[in-house]
Amino acid sequence: MTNELKSTEALILDAARTIFIRKGFAASRMQEIADAAGINKSLLHYYFRSKEQLFEAVFSRALENFIPRVKNIIEAELPLDQKISRFVETYIDTLLQNPYLPAFVIHELNMNPGKFAGRLKNAGLKPEIILQNIEEETGREAFLKVRPDHFMVNLLGLVIFPFIARPVVQEVLQKTDEQYKTFLMERKEQIIQFVMNAITKT
Repeated sequence: MTNELKSTEALILDAARTIFIRKGFAASRMQEIADAAGINKSLLHYYFRSKEQLFEAVFSRALENFIPRVKNIIEAELPLDQKISRFVETYIDTLLQNPYLPAFVIHELNMNPGKFAGRLKNAGLKPEIILQNIEEETGREAFLKVRPDHFMVNLLGLVIFPFIARPVVQEVLQKTDEQYKTFLMERKEQIIQFVMNAITKT
């Protein structure tokens, strides 16, 4: 691929990411993405035949940046409490930058769960490492014994739910977009504290 083609594709992906974040997948239109990229719609379709294909490309690029960061945290020689803190902070920071990711992951899981699992496997992400880490460290010294599988699902739920259910949660809490963003940033400390309180011996 020539530099010109690469730069045009990058321009399209950046424009699409902006539109998807602002309007969501369903409400976004290929024409407005073309306008945001400063190209005509025919050229946009030359690179990406459909909105679904374009969204897949935007999602893949975000996931490619996210998975190595999570992989490094999981495989790091760190105490469990530090891993939990870094995991929560990294996850929330990534979702703040890419708020469309949870919805797309759910779509992928519903349509083709094997495909998404394959993405994680191909990226070298090994959940069994953190599960084993939880199994080994909880029950010792300061930590209560917990089921690693339930622990990970609980942790992921605490992190992801406010992003997936944002329209409802934001309406119930009566927060503006800026206030909700602040709320999500505050979630980092709140989740870490909640989780550590749940597994720490008193």
